[in-house]
Parts: sequence; C-alpha cells; structure tokens
Amino acid sequence: MAELSPEHAADLSAAAMGRAFVAGEADPVAVTEVFLEWIAATDEPVFLTVTAERARAEAKAAAARIRAGRPASPLDGVPIAWKDLFDIAGTTTTAASALLRDTPAAEADAPVVAQAAAAGLVCLGKTNLTEFAYSGLGLNPHFGTPANPHDTAVRRAPGGSSSGSGVAVGAGLAPIAIGTDTGGSVRVPAAFNGAVGYKASEGRIDGRAVFPLSWTLDTVGPLCRTVEDCMLTEAAMRGAPATVRRADVRDLRILVSTTFFCDDIDDTVAADFEAALKRLADAGVTIDHEPVPELAESARLMAAHGTLAAVEGYQFHQARVDSDDAQKIDRRVLSRLQGGKAMKGLDVLIIQQTRKSLAESLAERLAGRLLVGPTVAHVAPEIAPLDADDALFHRVNLKTLRNTMVGNYLNTPGVTIPMAGDGLPTGLLISGNAGEDEAVLSAGLALETIIRGA
Repeated sequence: MAELSPEHAADLSAAAMGRAFVAGEADPVAVTEVFLEWIAATDEPVFLTVTAERARAEAKAAAARIRAGRPASPLDGVPIAWKDLFDIAGTTTTAASALLRDTPAAEADAPVVAQAAAAGLVCLGKTNLTEFAYSGLGLNPHFGTPANPHDTAVRRAPGGSSSGSGVAVGAGLAPIAIGTDTGGSVRVPAAFNGAVGYKASEGRIDGRAVFPLSWTLDTVGPLCRTVEDCMLTEAAMRGAPATVRRADVRDLRILVSTTFFCDDIDDTVAADFEAALKRLADAGVTIDHEPVPELAESARLMAAHGTLAAVEGYQFHQARVDSDDAQKIDRRVLSRLQGGKAMKGLDVLIIQQTRKSLAESLAERLAGRLLVGPTVAHVAPEIAPLDADDALFHRVNLKTLRNTMVGNYLNTPGVTIPMAGDGLPTGLLISGNAGEDEAVLSAGLALETIIRGA
C-alpha cells in the first residue's frame, strides 16, 4: 500500500480521505496539522475561531480508533469547519456581529456538532459569515470579507451568508464546512466557490443551539468537495446511517423551467447550463422543458408582501434594531431587518397561506421529477462596487438569491453541483419536493460527473 503525503491526503474528497485513513495510506493527525498550517497561513478572514487544541485531540482519538479497526463512521478523522452560528463548547458564537464579539463562550456543543464529533469528524473551528446570516453576497464590515479564491486579480464576493464556509472549501482550507440556508446561504457560496452544497428539507437536520435568522426557513447543510461528501456528512450530522444510493441515470427525469430561473442570466452561466443539459441528455436523462409558474408566483408574493426571513429576523433582533445598538449593525443587514418591522400581520398571513398552496401545486407538477436550473444567475461579482453603493448591493443581492430563495419558500431540498466551464465557477441546482432529500442526493450522486464534465 502506497502511503500518501499529508498534503496529498488533505486534497482528497472527504470520503476518499476517510477511506485513505482506514487503508493506512494517511494519518488523521498529520492531515489535521496540514489544514491547521494552511489556515494559519491565509491572509483572508475565513475563520473567526480556530480550535487547534480540540482538532489535535480529536484527530489523535480518530487515529487510535482506526488503528484498532473501529472507525466511528466513514468520515472518522476527517476535518470539518462550522459557520459561526453553531455553539461549540468553549467558543463564542458571534454570528459575525460586533455586538456579540465578547459574549460568553458556549458551555456545550450544539446537538448537530456533537453528532458530527461522535462520527469522528475533527473540528477545525468556526468560519466567517454575513452578520446575522442575512445576505447572499457574504460581505462583512466587522470581521472582514473573505475573497473568492477563484480570481486572484480582482477581489470577488464569496457568496453568503456562509461566506467563510464557501471559501474554506473552495480554497482547500477544509474538506467539509457547515453552513445554514435560509434563502440560499449554503447553495450560493457553494456555487460561487466551485463547491457542492446541500440544502435540506426543513427539520431534517437538528437546528438547536444554532443562532437563528428565521425559525421557519432556517436549515443546516454542508458545503463539500463532492456529492458523496455531502451525503455522508448530512448522515453524520443526523446520527444516521448513510442509506442514499446512486440512481440509475436512465431512470431520472428532470424538469427545466422555461420561466424564471434563466431570466436575465449571465452569458457564462447560460453557456455552462446549456452545455450541462446537453451532456445530461446524451447520457440518457429524460429532460422536460415546461413553465413552472410556482417559482415566479413565489417571488412575486415575497416582493409584494415581504419575506418570512425579514419578519422573523426582525422579531428575533427587535431589541437590537429598535435601540442604539442598531448603529453597530451592518447598515445593509439593518435595512433588511427594518423591512420586516414594516410588514403587517396580513402580509405574514398571506405569505404563510400561499406558501403551503404553492408547495402543494409544485408537488403535483413535479410528480416524481426533479427540478433543475442554474443555482445563481451570475458569477461572483466584484466586492468593491458592492461596498461603495448600497443600492447596487441590494439589487445584486436580490438577484443572487433569486433562484435559491424560492426553494426556501417552497421548502424544496436541493444540491448544487459545479458545472464545467472555462470561467468563474457556476452551479447547477437539483431540487425536489419537501422530504425528497434522498431522491435529490441520489440523483446528485448519479449526475455529478456529467454536470462537471468529468
């Protein structure tokens, strides 16, 4: 058996890394040290907290279990990073806000962090994000904005709100990073950074002791190097066996909406998407092209009445927004929270009731098919113009979240996969009806290499 260098092993997918550990080709302790060195060497504000002591102890314990022939899971010994919304014992949960920078450290891990630790995952630390997790672009004036690693000439947005998680995976600083998704906050940074990102159905992954934005819409999900990594990670976070199996490509039927998803789409994204669809058709996937009116109607309702994220976010942050503390909040985040304050009870009722009926209508329309579209209608935008012009920021932010936000409104699980292309990263989003997570991941396993053009 050929032993891998720790640097080579650290570049593997999480699943392949776990297999290398079991085969004795790599050592969790040495690989963890490589990641800690790489994190220390970066000048970008990707991590807000590095838990080096915990990581070394967990890697050592994983190595002992593996030597004894008793790995805790297929990911035993694999490093993981957590968005700084998750309670991790001994660390402060800042939500990337100056207001929470000095709050007391958490006394215990969030349940989902504890489940991952029980599966042997090695905690590297906590990653940066948009303040209070409320933006699709990932800018942060308090802790800094980690630049997208795929353009070394121009600083581009990392995507949000799980900005640090996206850059951690995209830059190779962690094989797995966990985010939350309320309007696209896992899928957008995954797409911008060339990673795979999975948004779960509501309630599938435990959200207790995770700093909230929207009690209704918040979901937990991984950003990884492959769909297999996402599948294994979400099983570990649920404390469940990984039961998803690769679908037969010839059995898959997907629906491409002729409306909404591709409106006002960048040429780069359009070209990558059309090429991916051709490869899928050539591989034997059945592709239907039809209008999906539920998408545009969801967007219209949110534009007319506001969003659940805005009103629930304002409710949670009311004491901050309505006090002098408001001056210490990112002005762009504050503006969105104040939008929730302006919503009326009737607006909220309309949103809630139509959400249910539109989700039921979409379920009937899909009827066993999976919905496919570009994850984001454009590539990662430049940071400087967004920082300089709030009106531009809000316009671009809304467009960035457009294709993913309707998925949160309709409670569709989804996985975004990088598309082959010559330019900046783009993503193809596969979504299903609420509760169809395993079907979505199964299709992702089958279609990933085709979508990537590998």
